[in-house]
Amino acid sequence: MTEHPSIAGIPLVLGGNVFGFTADEDASFAILDRFYEHGGRMVDTAQGYSVWVPGHVGGESEAVIGKWLASRGVRSEMRIATKTGMFGKPGDLAPHKVAEELHKSLERLQTDYVDLYYAHRDDGETDLEQVAAGFDALVRQGLVREVGASNFDAKRLAAAHAAAHSNGTVPYTILQNEYNLVERDSYGPDLQELCLELGIAMLPWFGLAAGFLTGKYRTREDLAKFNRGSSIERFFDKGLKVLPALDAVAAETGASPGAVALAWLMRQPGIAAPIASASRPEQLDIQFEALELKLGDDQLDRLTSAGA
Repeated sequence: MTEHPSIAGIPLVLGGNVFGFTADEDASFAILDRFYEHGGRMVDTAQGYSVWVPGHVGGESEAVIGKWLASRGVRSEMRIATKTGMFGKPGDLAPHKVAEELHKSLERLQTDYVDLYYAHRDDGETDLEQVAAGFDALVRQGLVREVGASNFDAKRLAAAHAAAHSNGTVPYTILQNEYNLVERDSYGPDLQELCLELGIAMLPWFGLAAGFLTGKYRTREDLAKFNRGSSIERFFDKGLKVLPALDAVAAETGASPGAVALAWLMRQPGIAAPIASASRPEQLDIQFEALELKLGDDQLDRLTSAGA
């Protein structure tokens, strides 16, 4: 596992995309409580969660997390990551817009700083030096501890890094792209190499491929049984080719398929910690199990080959 100063000792990140969505406030609190009780100390969210739900406007997840932090009195122990510019619209990463949205996030989260603030998607219009200056100002004001990029490709991440360094501003030190046993295009060899070269830690989203890698989706009939079935459809055909190797390693180790998938992820180049969400407290068992699971080189190779 790659160590990084900001997240040293943080082996797992709890995804907050389900809070206020498939997990209501009570369920979200129960998930967060269990995560905390088992040593979990980092939660990932975004201003845009869960704008895709009819009647939602975004910020629902942040609001739930903020209520939990306030009610439990654990803000100083937790590392909170959130994001701005979910849709990558022109101007989303302009300094005034980034600052404006951060203040809204801070209010919902009931905190005066975030540990990690991401550009949720690239903004192809705003000059990269301006973007860097905008994030840098928030760090200097003490509102943000560290800045990251999400859904960036290698060319743009390298350009953003160069722009930050050209003016002595804070660069992105964390990347959050999609990466799992099924989908690996968004963190390909070129991006892996760049992250390793620049010391950028990768926190992959959809580590369990929206739940597909738990092994409970084997037929299209299975997709219809669960409320996230539609989001898993895009993993289905390619994912079926991965399941035999996943099942074999699970049988060899006595671990659940989901734990095997996360354990594989933890061993990949540049990965600091996977991000995985849970709609019920007991679903966290997969994450805790993965921490204790040690895969052999042959097992890792077979899993890698299955999804190639």
